Amino acid sequence: MATGYAGSTLQAELNRLANAGTYPARTLFKDAQGAANQYAGTTGLGLDAALNYKADSTRTRDKFKSLNAVCNELAGTTGKSAVSALRSIDL
Repeated sequence: MATGYAGSTLQAELNRLANAGTYPARTLFKDAQGAANQYAGTTGLGLDAALNYKADSTRTRDKFKSLNAVCNELAGTTGKSAVSALRSIDL
């Protein structure tokens, strides 16, 4: 598979990750929360909660990381914005 494209949105990257590394047709895009839940294998969680679950399914809500931090954790990067970190994930 491939990494994301420069200039892509957070929603686009979450949809790419939820779709096993390829961008789905725009008509099939989920909102960011829905795509995050699909990527994490969860349902009904908020964006941050779904990504924190994906990073560590045993992490309790009081230990949740911020959006930027959890995206960097998922990507194995540090100091990047959430979307930049997600773009670097190669599925």
